[in-house]
Amino acid sequence: MTTAILVLISVMWLPVALLNLGKGEPKGTGAATAFVGVLVVVGALLQAALFKDAFTAGLLFAHGVLYCCVAFALLTGLQDLRSVGNVSLTVALISFIYMVLFFTGGPVLANGTQLIAPSNYLAMACLGYTVLTLEVWLAFYGKLSATLLAWSLIIWVPVGLWAPAFWLMSSNSLPF
Repeated sequence: MTTAILVLISVMWLPVALLNLGKGEPKGTGAATAFVGVLVVVGALLQAALFKDAFTAGLLFAHGVLYCCVAFALLTGLQDLRSVGNVSLTVALISFIYMVLFFTGGPVLANGTQLIAPSNYLAMACLGYTVLTLEVWLAFYGKLSATLLAWSLIIWVPVGLWAPAFWLMSSNSLPF
């Protein structure tokens, strides 16, 4: 389920990046962003309820809500983006926590096991998500250019979304 959601997220990231480069218009991009945001939240609900995976669902929920907030800003022509930037900062902090947990595997339980399988690739992906959401926060506060954010999104689509999604779907493993 999560792999398909990663592919879905790219349907929002790339158009938002292109919009930041002056290609496209806000309402159409906002509609795509809204559809993706809602579907990511629905996917998170399914991940938690159906697949009993609250850990992955938490990261999906955070990002899905951010996408819905970005969609709102685009669809309504919101002028002051700092509130949406604050949501992005919160998602950056959440992504950072996930990065640490994927890198370390989390705490070792009394029986010597860990609930989270360590994954250098997923830790790297969450680091990328952390950087991207920090960039969104900075851009929405006017401290970072939209062009830099756009290129970061464009670069991160294949690295942080397509590579893990398609690699997992085709080989049942991560690149490293």
